[in-house]
Amino acid sequence: MPQGKMNAAKDKKITAECRSISSSCIFPAMGNAGDPKKIYDLIIAIFTEMEMCGYFPFLGWLDLVINKLLIFELTTTNTDQNIQLSVGVGLEMLQVEQTNSPQQVIKGKHPDQKIRTPTGLIAENGPQAETKISEVVTKNLEPICNVLEPRTNFCEISRDVRVDGKSSTVSIVSSQMDVLAGNSPWTIRPYARKEDKKPMNHTRPWSVKPVIGDQEIPRCSRNHSVPAILFSNGGYTGNHFHEFTDIVVPLFITSRKYDGEVQFLISDLWTWWVAKFQAILKGLSNYELIDIDKEAVHCFPSITVGLKRHPKDLTIDPSKHSYSMKDFREFLRNTYSLKRANAIRIRDGQRKKPRLLIISRQRTRCFTNLRQITKMARTLGYRVTVEEADRNMSRIAQVVNSCDVLMGVHGAGLTNILFLPENSIFIQILPIGGFEWIATNYFGVPSKGMNLNYLEYKISKEESTLKNDPHTTPIRGWEGFKSTFLNAQNMKLNVNRFRPTLLKALELLHY
Repeated sequence: MPQGKMNAAKDKKITAECRSISSSCIFPAMGNAGDPKKIYDLIIAIFTEMEMCGYFPFLGWLDLVINKLLIFELTTTNTDQNIQLSVGVGLEMLQVEQTNSPQQVIKGKHPDQKIRTPTGLIAENGPQAETKISEVVTKNLEPICNVLEPRTNFCEISRDVRVDGKSSTVSIVSSQMDVLAGNSPWTIRPYARKEDKKPMNHTRPWSVKPVIGDQEIPRCSRNHSVPAILFSNGGYTGNHFHEFTDIVVPLFITSRKYDGEVQFLISDLWTWWVAKFQAILKGLSNYELIDIDKEAVHCFPSITVGLKRHPKDLTIDPSKHSYSMKDFREFLRNTYSLKRANAIRIRDGQRKKPRLLIISRQRTRCFTNLRQITKMARTLGYRVTVEEADRNMSRIAQVVNSCDVLMGVHGAGLTNILFLPENSIFIQILPIGGFEWIATNYFGVPSKGMNLNYLEYKISKEESTLKNDPHTTPIRGWEGFKSTFLNAQNMKLNVNRFRPTLLKALELLHY
Protein backbone atom coordinates (compact mmCIF):
# COMPACT_ATOMS: atom_id res chain seq x y z
CA MET A 1 0.00 0.00 0.00
CA PRO A 2 1.38 3.47 -0.88
CA GLN A 3 2.78 5.45 2.06
CA GLY A 4 0.17 8.25 1.70
CA LYS A 5 -2.74 5.82 1.93
CA MET A 6 -1.13 4.09 4.91
CA ASN A 7 -0.81 7.43 6.75
CA ALA A 8 -4.39 8.37 5.91
CA ALA A 9 -5.65 5.03 7.22
CA LYS A 10 -3.58 5.48 10.37
CA ASP A 11 -4.97 9.00 10.92
CA LYS A 12 -8.51 7.71 10.40
CA LYS A 13 -7.92 4.95 12.96
CA ILE A 14 -6.48 7.44 15.51
CA THR A 15 -9.45 9.77 14.99
CA ALA A 16 -11.85 6.90 15.62
CA GLU A 17 -9.95 5.90 18.76
CA CYS A 18 -9.97 9.51 19.98
CA ARG A 19 -13.73 9.67 19.55
CA SER A 20 -14.01 6.36 21.39
CA ILE A 21 -12.02 7.74 24.32
CA SER A 22 -14.19 10.85 24.36
CA SER A 23 -17.48 8.96 24.37
CA SER A 24 -16.48 6.13 26.72
CA CYS A 25 -14.32 7.97 29.28
CA ILE A 26 -14.41 11.72 29.17
CA PHE A 27 -18.12 12.44 28.76
CA PRO A 28 -19.22 10.00 31.54
CA ALA A 29 -16.53 11.33 33.91
CA MET A 30 -17.55 14.92 33.22
CA GLY A 31 -21.01 14.07 34.50
CA ASN A 32 -19.59 12.77 37.79
CA ALA A 33 -17.16 15.55 38.64
CA GLY A 34 -17.79 15.18 42.35
CA ASP A 35 -16.66 11.50 42.43
CA PRO A 36 -12.89 11.19 43.16
CA LYS A 37 -12.59 7.96 41.14
CA LYS A 38 -14.37 9.57 38.19
CA ILE A 39 -12.05 12.57 38.44
CA TYR A 40 -9.06 10.21 38.26
CA ASP A 41 -10.57 8.38 35.28
CA LEU A 42 -11.20 11.70 33.57
CA ILE A 43 -7.61 12.89 33.98
CA ILE A 44 -6.21 9.58 32.68
CA ALA A 45 -8.58 9.76 29.71
CA ILE A 46 -7.53 13.32 28.90
CA PHE A 47 -3.83 12.55 28.96
CA THR A 48 -4.39 9.35 26.97
CA GLU A 49 -6.07 11.50 24.35
CA MET A 50 -3.18 13.98 24.53
CA GLU A 51 -0.61 11.26 23.77
CA MET A 52 -2.69 9.75 20.99
CA CYS A 53 -4.44 12.74 19.44
CA GLY A 54 -2.07 15.64 20.00
CA TYR A 55 -2.09 18.87 21.96
CA PHE A 56 -5.00 20.66 20.33
CA PRO A 57 -7.65 18.07 21.31
CA PHE A 58 -5.90 17.85 24.68
CA LEU A 59 -6.32 21.59 25.21
CA GLY A 60 -9.96 21.35 24.28
CA TRP A 61 -10.64 18.70 26.91
CA LEU A 62 -8.51 20.54 29.47
CA ASP A 63 -10.68 23.58 28.81
CA LEU A 64 -13.75 21.53 29.75
CA VAL A 65 -12.08 20.22 32.89
CA ILE A 66 -11.35 23.74 34.08
CA ASN A 67 -14.88 24.73 33.22
CA LYS A 68 -16.12 21.92 35.49
CA LEU A 69 -13.83 23.25 38.25
CA LEU A 70 -11.95 19.97 38.57
CA ILE A 71 -8.61 21.73 38.78
CA PHE A 72 -9.94 23.74 41.71
CA GLU A 73 -11.19 20.59 43.43
CA LEU A 74 -7.79 18.97 43.07
CA THR A 75 -5.94 21.96 44.49
CA THR A 76 -8.19 22.10 47.56
CA THR A 77 -7.73 18.40 48.36
CA ASN A 78 -3.98 18.77 48.81
CA THR A 79 -2.78 22.05 50.28
CA ASP A 80 0.55 20.80 51.59
CA GLN A 81 2.38 20.48 48.30
CA ASN A 82 2.37 21.66 44.72
CA ILE A 83 0.08 19.69 42.43
CA GLN A 84 1.22 19.01 38.89
CA LEU A 85 -1.12 17.68 36.26
CA SER A 86 1.40 15.73 34.24
CA VAL A 87 1.81 12.65 32.10
CA GLY A 88 5.02 12.67 30.12
CA VAL A 89 5.39 16.02 28.39
CA GLY A 90 2.36 17.27 30.33
CA LEU A 91 4.77 18.07 33.17
CA GLU A 92 5.73 21.21 31.31
CA MET A 93 2.23 21.99 30.19
CA LEU A 94 0.36 23.16 33.28
CA GLN A 95 1.27 23.57 36.92
CA VAL A 96 -1.03 24.60 39.75
CA GLU A 97 1.07 26.02 42.55
CA GLN A 98 0.17 26.32 46.23
CA THR A 99 0.73 29.85 47.54
CA ASN A 100 0.41 31.47 50.95
CA SER A 101 -2.73 33.14 49.70
CA PRO A 102 -6.09 31.40 49.48
CA GLN A 103 -5.90 32.31 45.80
CA GLN A 104 -4.11 29.87 43.49
CA VAL A 105 -1.85 30.64 40.52
CA ILE A 106 -1.78 28.87 37.19
CA LYS A 107 1.46 29.12 35.19
CA GLY A 108 2.12 28.32 31.58
CA LYS A 109 5.41 26.59 30.75
CA HIS A 110 5.66 26.84 26.97
CA PRO A 111 6.65 30.23 25.50
CA ASP A 112 3.93 30.16 22.85
CA GLN A 113 1.33 28.40 24.94
CA LYS A 114 -2.14 29.88 25.29
CA ILE A 115 -4.85 28.16 27.31
CA ARG A 116 -8.36 29.55 27.19
CA THR A 117 -11.52 28.71 29.07
CA PRO A 118 -15.07 29.97 28.54
CA THR A 119 -14.32 32.62 31.17
CA GLY A 120 -11.17 33.92 29.52
CA LEU A 121 -7.41 33.58 29.25
CA ILE A 122 -5.68 31.67 32.04
CA ALA A 123 -2.00 31.68 31.08
CA GLU A 124 0.11 32.65 28.12
CA ASN A 125 3.56 33.56 26.87
CA GLY A 126 6.05 31.89 29.14
CA PRO A 127 6.84 31.52 32.81
CA GLN A 128 6.44 35.23 33.58
CA ALA A 129 2.77 35.20 32.65
CA GLU A 130 0.52 34.16 35.50
CA THR A 131 -3.03 35.00 36.40
CA LYS A 132 -4.67 34.43 39.75
CA ILE A 133 -7.31 31.80 39.57
CA SER A 134 -9.72 34.19 41.25
CA GLU A 135 -10.07 35.80 37.81
CA VAL A 136 -11.56 32.53 36.62
CA VAL A 137 -13.35 31.31 39.73
CA THR A 138 -14.10 33.12 42.97
CA LYS A 139 -11.74 32.89 45.89
CA ASN A 140 -12.01 29.27 47.07
CA LEU A 141 -15.67 29.29 45.98
CA GLU A 142 -16.72 29.36 49.63
CA PRO A 143 -20.25 30.39 50.60
CA ILE A 144 -20.37 33.92 51.95
CA CYS A 145 -22.70 32.97 54.82
CA ASN A 146 -22.11 30.50 57.64
CA VAL A 147 -25.35 28.81 58.67
CA LEU A 148 -23.73 25.75 60.25
CA GLU A 149 -23.07 27.22 63.70
CA PRO A 150 -25.51 25.83 66.30
CA ARG A 151 -26.69 29.19 67.67
CA THR A 152 -25.96 31.89 65.13
CA ASN A 153 -25.88 32.63 61.40
CA PHE A 154 -23.51 35.22 60.01
CA CYS A 155 -22.05 36.37 56.70
CA GLU A 156 -18.49 37.64 56.26
CA ILE A 157 -18.10 39.58 53.02
CA SER A 158 -14.71 41.00 52.07
CA ARG A 159 -15.62 43.05 49.05
CA ASP A 160 -17.67 46.03 47.91
CA VAL A 161 -21.09 45.93 49.61
CA ARG A 162 -24.14 48.21 49.55
CA VAL A 163 -26.42 48.22 52.62
CA ASP A 164 -29.95 49.43 51.94
CA GLY A 165 -31.76 49.83 55.26
CA LYS A 166 -35.13 50.62 53.75
CA SER A 167 -35.30 47.31 51.89
CA SER A 168 -33.22 45.35 54.46
CA THR A 169 -30.82 44.26 51.75
CA VAL A 170 -27.06 43.80 51.68
CA SER A 171 -25.95 43.78 48.03
CA ILE A 172 -22.56 42.33 47.14
CA VAL A 173 -20.93 43.61 43.98
CA SER A 174 -20.10 40.25 42.44
CA SER A 175 -18.95 38.31 39.43
CA GLN A 176 -20.87 35.69 37.51
CA MET A 177 -18.87 32.99 39.26
CA ASP A 178 -20.36 33.94 42.67
CA VAL A 179 -23.70 32.76 41.40
CA LEU A 180 -22.14 29.59 39.97
CA ALA A 181 -20.50 28.97 43.36
CA GLY A 182 -23.88 28.80 45.04
CA ASN A 183 -23.87 32.30 46.49
CA SER A 184 -27.48 33.03 45.71
CA PRO A 185 -29.46 35.26 48.12
CA TRP A 186 -29.39 34.41 51.82
CA THR A 187 -31.86 35.50 54.50
CA ILE A 188 -30.16 36.32 57.80
CA ARG A 189 -31.72 37.41 61.09
CA PRO A 190 -28.68 39.02 62.75
CA TYR A 191 -29.39 37.96 66.35
CA ALA A 192 -27.23 35.28 67.97
CA ARG A 193 -29.84 32.86 69.27
CA LYS A 194 -31.18 31.25 66.12
CA GLU A 195 -32.41 28.04 67.78
CA ASP A 196 -35.05 29.97 69.74
CA LYS A 197 -37.99 30.93 67.52
CA LYS A 198 -39.48 33.43 69.94
CA PRO A 199 -36.66 36.01 69.85
CA MET A 200 -36.01 35.39 66.17
CA ASN A 201 -39.60 36.37 65.41
CA HIS A 202 -38.73 39.77 66.90
CA THR A 203 -35.65 40.13 64.69
CA ARG A 204 -35.83 41.80 61.30
CA PRO A 205 -34.68 39.54 58.43
CA TRP A 206 -32.01 40.80 56.02
CA SER A 207 -31.40 39.64 52.47
CA VAL A 208 -27.74 39.13 51.55
CA LYS A 209 -27.30 38.70 47.82
CA PRO A 210 -24.71 39.04 45.06
CA VAL A 211 -25.64 41.47 42.29
CA ILE A 212 -24.26 41.54 38.76
CA GLY A 213 -24.42 44.41 36.32
CA ASP A 214 -24.55 48.16 36.86
CA GLN A 215 -28.33 48.31 36.62
CA GLU A 216 -28.81 45.99 39.62
CA ILE A 217 -26.20 47.59 41.92
CA PRO A 218 -27.71 50.19 44.31
CA ARG A 219 -26.13 53.64 44.17
CA CYS A 220 -24.29 54.80 47.29
CA SER A 221 -25.82 57.54 49.42
CA ARG A 222 -22.82 57.49 51.75
CA ASN A 223 -19.40 55.88 51.38
CA HIS A 224 -17.36 54.47 54.27
CA SER A 225 -13.70 53.46 54.36
CA VAL A 226 -13.93 51.02 57.29
CA PRO A 227 -15.61 47.60 57.62
CA ALA A 228 -19.13 47.32 59.04
CA ILE A 229 -20.89 44.94 61.42
CA LEU A 230 -24.66 44.65 61.17
CA PHE A 231 -26.54 43.21 64.16
CA SER A 232 -30.00 43.34 65.70
CA ASN A 233 -31.34 44.90 68.87
CA GLY A 234 -34.38 42.62 68.68
CA GLY A 235 -34.73 39.18 70.20
CA TYR A 236 -34.76 39.16 74.00
CA THR A 237 -33.48 42.71 74.34
CA GLY A 238 -34.79 44.00 77.66
CA ASN A 239 -33.50 40.97 79.56
CA HIS A 240 -30.11 41.82 81.09
CA PHE A 241 -28.76 38.28 80.70
CA HIS A 242 -29.71 38.01 77.03
CA GLU A 243 -28.41 41.48 76.26
CA PHE A 244 -24.97 40.25 77.26
CA THR A 245 -24.94 36.65 76.07
CA ASP A 246 -26.80 37.25 72.77
CA ILE A 247 -25.46 40.69 71.82
CA VAL A 248 -22.64 42.24 73.87
CA VAL A 249 -20.33 39.21 74.19
CA PRO A 250 -20.87 38.17 70.52
CA LEU A 251 -20.26 41.79 69.47
CA PHE A 252 -16.96 41.75 71.37
CA ILE A 253 -15.96 38.48 69.66
CA THR A 254 -16.87 39.81 66.21
CA SER A 255 -15.51 43.36 66.45
CA ARG A 256 -12.49 43.31 68.76
CA LYS A 257 -10.03 42.44 65.99
CA TYR A 258 -10.73 45.78 64.29
CA ASP A 259 -9.40 47.76 67.29
CA GLY A 260 -12.19 50.32 66.95
CA GLU A 261 -11.91 50.80 63.18
CA VAL A 262 -15.34 49.36 62.45
CA GLN A 263 -18.80 50.83 61.89
CA PHE A 264 -21.76 49.37 63.81
CA LEU A 265 -25.08 49.12 61.99
CA ILE A 266 -27.96 48.33 64.35
CA SER A 267 -31.27 46.94 63.17
CA ASP A 268 -34.40 46.90 65.41
CA LEU A 269 -32.71 49.61 67.47
CA TRP A 270 -33.87 50.60 70.96
CA THR A 271 -32.53 54.01 72.01
CA TRP A 272 -32.59 53.08 75.71
CA TRP A 273 -30.40 50.04 74.95
CA VAL A 274 -27.87 52.23 73.16
CA ALA A 275 -27.82 54.57 76.16
CA LYS A 276 -27.40 51.64 78.55
CA PHE A 277 -24.44 50.15 76.69
CA GLN A 278 -22.99 53.38 75.30
CA ALA A 279 -19.63 52.93 77.03
CA ILE A 280 -19.20 49.41 75.65
CA LEU A 281 -20.21 50.45 72.13
CA LYS A 282 -17.71 53.32 72.18
CA GLY A 283 -15.05 50.98 73.52
CA LEU A 284 -15.47 48.70 70.49
CA SER A 285 -16.03 51.27 67.72
CA ASN A 286 -14.55 54.70 67.05
CA TYR A 287 -17.62 55.72 65.05
CA GLU A 288 -21.15 56.79 65.91
CA LEU A 289 -23.46 53.84 65.39
CA ILE A 290 -26.02 53.94 62.60
CA ASP A 291 -29.70 53.09 62.99
CA ILE A 292 -29.59 51.25 59.69
CA ASP A 293 -33.33 50.54 59.36
CA LYS A 294 -33.99 54.23 58.69
CA GLU A 295 -31.09 54.82 56.32
CA ALA A 296 -30.60 54.85 52.56
CA VAL A 297 -27.70 53.04 50.84
CA HIS A 298 -24.42 52.89 52.78
CA CYS A 299 -21.36 51.46 51.01
CA PHE A 300 -18.52 49.59 52.73
CA PRO A 301 -15.36 47.76 51.65
CA SER A 302 -16.46 44.74 53.74
CA ILE A 303 -19.14 43.72 56.21
CA THR A 304 -20.14 41.07 58.73
CA VAL A 305 -23.90 40.50 58.89
CA GLY A 306 -24.78 38.85 62.20
CA LEU A 307 -22.55 38.07 65.17
CA LYS A 308 -20.25 35.19 66.09
CA ARG A 309 -20.74 33.46 69.41
CA HIS A 310 -19.85 30.41 71.47
CA PRO A 311 -22.54 27.71 71.74
CA LYS A 312 -22.50 28.13 75.54
CA ASP A 313 -23.81 31.28 77.20
CA LEU A 314 -21.43 33.93 78.55
CA THR A 315 -18.50 32.00 77.12
CA ILE A 316 -15.70 32.68 74.63
CA ASP A 317 -13.51 29.96 73.11
CA PRO A 318 -9.97 31.43 72.82
CA SER A 319 -8.86 28.66 70.46
CA LYS A 320 -11.51 29.74 67.96
CA HIS A 321 -11.79 33.49 68.42
CA SER A 322 -8.34 34.56 69.74
CA TYR A 323 -10.03 36.10 72.78
CA SER A 324 -11.23 34.70 76.11
CA MET A 325 -13.62 35.68 78.87
CA LYS A 326 -10.57 36.96 80.72
CA ASP A 327 -9.98 39.40 77.84
CA PHE A 328 -13.64 40.41 77.83
CA ARG A 329 -13.66 41.06 81.57
CA GLU A 330 -10.48 43.08 81.27
CA PHE A 331 -12.18 45.10 78.52
CA LEU A 332 -15.11 45.75 80.90
CA ARG A 333 -12.75 46.88 83.66
CA ASN A 334 -11.06 49.32 81.29
CA THR A 335 -14.38 50.52 79.87
CA TYR A 336 -15.88 51.33 83.28
CA SER A 337 -12.58 52.26 84.99
CA LEU A 338 -12.94 49.46 87.54
CA LYS A 339 -10.12 49.46 90.07
CA ARG A 340 -10.03 45.90 91.36
CA ALA A 341 -8.67 43.02 89.30
CA ASN A 342 -8.55 40.55 92.23
CA ALA A 343 -10.68 39.86 95.30
CA ILE A 344 -9.43 40.43 98.82
CA ARG A 345 -7.04 37.80 100.10
CA ILE A 346 -7.71 37.02 103.74
CA ARG A 347 -4.82 36.09 105.99
CA ASP A 348 -5.03 34.83 109.56
CA GLY A 349 -5.09 37.68 112.05
CA GLN A 350 -6.08 40.22 109.40
CA ARG A 351 -8.85 42.62 110.44
CA LYS A 352 -9.90 43.70 106.97
CA LYS A 353 -13.41 42.44 106.22
CA PRO A 354 -14.55 41.07 102.86
CA ARG A 355 -17.50 42.78 101.24
CA LEU A 356 -20.69 40.82 100.49
CA LEU A 357 -23.13 42.05 97.85
CA ILE A 358 -26.70 40.74 97.99
CA ILE A 359 -28.54 41.18 94.68
CA SER A 360 -32.12 41.87 95.72
CA ARG A 361 -35.30 41.64 93.68
CA GLN A 362 -38.52 43.61 94.09
CA ARG A 363 -41.15 41.68 92.15
CA THR A 364 -40.37 37.97 91.98
CA ARG A 365 -37.98 35.56 93.73
CA CYS A 366 -37.51 38.07 96.53
CA PHE A 367 -35.88 37.48 99.92
CA THR A 368 -38.67 38.02 102.44
CA ASN A 369 -36.25 38.06 105.38
CA LEU A 370 -33.47 40.20 103.94
CA ARG A 371 -32.74 41.86 107.30
CA GLN A 372 -32.12 38.51 108.98
CA ILE A 373 -29.77 37.43 106.20
CA THR A 374 -27.85 40.70 106.41
CA LYS A 375 -27.55 40.51 110.19
CA MET A 376 -26.25 36.93 110.12
CA ALA A 377 -23.67 37.78 107.43
CA ARG A 378 -22.34 40.66 109.50
CA THR A 379 -21.86 38.42 112.51
CA LEU A 380 -19.56 36.28 110.33
CA GLY A 381 -17.35 39.27 109.53
CA TYR A 382 -18.80 40.57 106.25
CA ARG A 383 -19.45 44.14 105.26
CA VAL A 384 -22.84 43.83 103.57
CA THR A 385 -24.24 45.82 100.64
CA VAL A 386 -27.71 45.28 99.16
CA GLU A 387 -28.38 46.39 95.57
CA GLU A 388 -30.91 45.75 92.84
CA ALA A 389 -29.62 45.62 89.27
CA ASP A 390 -30.77 48.46 87.02
CA ARG A 391 -29.88 50.06 83.69
CA ASN A 392 -27.15 52.29 85.12
CA MET A 393 -24.30 50.11 83.95
CA SER A 394 -21.52 52.34 85.24
CA ARG A 395 -22.96 52.45 88.76
CA ILE A 396 -23.70 48.73 89.06
CA ALA A 397 -20.30 47.85 87.59
CA GLN A 398 -18.56 49.94 90.25
CA VAL A 399 -20.64 48.41 93.06
CA VAL A 400 -20.07 44.81 91.96
CA ASN A 401 -16.36 45.34 91.38
CA SER A 402 -15.97 46.66 94.92
CA CYS A 403 -17.21 43.35 96.40
CA ASP A 404 -15.56 40.01 97.11
CA VAL A 405 -18.67 37.83 97.44
CA LEU A 406 -21.91 38.14 95.44
CA MET A 407 -25.08 36.23 96.25
CA GLY A 408 -28.51 36.28 94.66
CA VAL A 409 -31.46 34.22 93.49
CA HIS A 410 -31.27 32.82 89.96
CA GLY A 411 -32.22 35.57 87.52
CA ALA A 412 -30.90 38.02 84.95
CA GLY A 413 -29.38 40.28 87.62
CA LEU A 414 -26.70 37.66 88.29
CA THR A 415 -25.19 38.51 84.90
CA ASN A 416 -23.37 41.29 86.76
CA ILE A 417 -20.87 38.72 88.04
CA LEU A 418 -19.01 39.84 84.91
CA PHE A 419 -17.77 42.84 86.93
CA LEU A 420 -16.51 40.86 89.93
CA PRO A 421 -12.77 40.80 90.59
CA GLU A 422 -11.05 37.51 89.85
CA ASN A 423 -11.02 34.90 92.66
CA SER A 424 -14.28 36.35 94.00
CA ILE A 425 -17.03 34.08 95.31
CA PHE A 426 -20.35 33.75 93.50
CA ILE A 427 -23.27 32.17 95.40
CA GLN A 428 -26.36 31.31 93.35
CA ILE A 429 -29.57 30.63 95.26
CA LEU A 430 -31.78 28.06 93.52
CA PRO A 431 -35.57 28.19 94.10
CA ILE A 432 -37.53 24.95 94.14
CA GLY A 433 -38.90 23.64 90.87
CA GLY A 434 -35.94 22.11 89.02
CA PHE A 435 -33.58 25.02 88.35
CA GLU A 436 -30.45 22.89 88.30
CA TRP A 437 -29.86 22.80 84.54
CA ILE A 438 -30.47 26.46 83.74
CA ALA A 439 -28.63 27.58 86.89
CA THR A 440 -25.58 25.51 85.99
CA ASN A 441 -25.48 26.38 82.30
CA TYR A 442 -26.47 30.04 82.48
CA PHE A 443 -24.25 31.04 85.40
CA GLY A 444 -22.48 28.14 87.12
CA VAL A 445 -20.26 26.93 84.29
CA PRO A 446 -19.66 30.42 82.81
CA SER A 447 -18.55 31.76 86.21
CA LYS A 448 -15.71 29.25 86.31
CA GLY A 449 -14.54 30.55 82.94
CA MET A 450 -14.36 33.99 84.59
CA ASN A 451 -12.01 32.64 87.29
CA LEU A 452 -14.66 32.94 90.00
CA ASN A 453 -15.36 30.46 92.80
CA TYR A 454 -18.88 29.11 92.39
CA LEU A 455 -21.14 28.00 95.25
CA GLU A 456 -24.74 26.88 94.99
CA TYR A 457 -27.47 26.88 97.61
CA LYS A 458 -30.72 24.99 96.91
CA ILE A 459 -33.56 26.13 99.10
CA SER A 460 -35.81 23.61 100.80
CA LYS A 461 -39.55 23.38 100.32
CA GLU A 462 -39.98 25.10 103.68
CA GLU A 463 -37.98 28.11 102.49
CA SER A 464 -40.24 28.69 99.48
CA THR A 465 -43.51 30.59 99.46
CA LEU A 466 -44.95 28.02 97.03
CA LYS A 467 -47.43 25.76 98.77
CA ASN A 468 -47.77 23.16 96.03
CA ASP A 469 -45.35 20.27 95.70
CA PRO A 470 -43.21 21.01 92.60
CA HIS A 471 -42.98 17.30 91.83
CA THR A 472 -46.76 16.94 91.55
CA THR A 473 -47.58 20.33 90.01
CA PRO A 474 -48.47 19.91 86.30
CA ILE A 475 -46.23 22.14 84.16
CA ARG A 476 -46.74 22.82 80.45
CA GLY A 477 -43.57 23.93 78.71
CA TRP A 478 -41.34 26.89 79.46
CA GLU A 479 -44.21 29.33 79.92
CA GLY A 480 -45.76 27.05 82.53
CA PHE A 481 -42.42 26.72 84.33
CA LYS A 482 -41.90 30.47 84.18
CA SER A 483 -45.32 31.39 85.53
CA THR A 484 -45.16 28.85 88.35
CA PHE A 485 -41.57 28.81 89.58
CA LEU A 486 -40.05 32.05 88.30
CA ASN A 487 -42.86 34.56 88.65
CA ALA A 488 -44.88 33.18 91.57
CA GLN A 489 -42.20 32.26 94.08
CA ASN A 490 -40.42 34.16 96.86
CA MET A 491 -38.19 32.73 99.55
CA LYS A 492 -37.44 33.04 103.22
CA LEU A 493 -33.94 31.69 103.77
CA ASN A 494 -33.29 29.60 106.83
CA VAL A 495 -30.31 31.62 108.08
CA ASN A 496 -28.95 28.71 110.13
CA ARG A 497 -29.10 26.40 107.11
CA PHE A 498 -27.54 29.04 104.84
CA ARG A 499 -24.79 30.02 107.31
CA PRO A 500 -22.31 27.24 106.25
CA THR A 501 -22.41 28.53 102.67
CA LEU A 502 -21.19 31.97 103.75
CA LEU A 503 -18.52 30.34 105.92
CA LYS A 504 -17.34 28.35 102.89
CA ALA A 505 -17.05 31.60 100.96
CA LEU A 506 -14.80 33.03 103.68
CA GLU A 507 -12.67 29.92 103.52
CA LEU A 508 -12.23 30.29 99.75
CA LEU A 509 -10.96 33.84 100.22
CA HIS A 510 -7.92 32.38 102.01
CA TYR A 511 -6.28 31.68 98.66
